[in-house]
Amino acid sequence: MPGVDALLAPALYGFQQTREDLARHTAGLTARQVWARPHGLAPLGFHLRHIARSVDRLTTYLEGRSLDAAQIAALAAEMEPGATLKELLADIDSALRRAEEAIHAIDPATFAEPRWVGRKRLPTTVLGLLVHIAEHTQRHLGQAIGAALVAQAPGLPR
Repeated sequence: MPGVDALLAPALYGFQQTREDLARHTAGLTARQVWARPHGLAPLGFHLRHIARSVDRLTTYLEGRSLDAAQIAALAAEMEPGATLKELLADIDSALRRAEEAIHAIDPATFAEPRWVGRKRLPTTVLGLLVHIAEHTQRHLGQAIGAALVAQAPGLPR
C-alpha cells in the first residue's frame, strides 16, 4: 500500500479481505438463515455483530481510550437477533472504516507505546493491539463463513 508503513498494511489488507469474503459468503442469505442456530451453534448474525463491535472496542483501546457505556451495553446484546444482514454488514463496514482511519493515523514511532485491553487491563502495545485487531477479525471471519455455510445446509429452513 503506497504511503502505508509495512507493519500497518497487513491489518488494512485483512479488513479488505473481511469485506470481500463476507460479501461472497453471505450473498442471498435470508433473515432466518442469518439468525439460525443449527445444532445450538452461535448464529451468523452473532458473528457479524461481534466482528463490528469487537473492532470498535479494540480500536478504542488502540486509541488509548476506555470503553464508554454504550460500548459496554452493546457487548451484552451481541447475541440478540433482529438486525438484517444488510444492517450487520453496514455495521462491519463502518467499524472497519473507523479502524482504518485510526490505523492510518498511527505514527510508527509509537508502536512500542503501552496500551491496555478490557476490564482486566491486559497489557500490550500499539503494535500488539494492531496485530490483535487483525487476527481477531480474521478469526471471527472464519467463524462467520462456517456459520453461513451451516445455515445454508440442505434440510435447514430457509
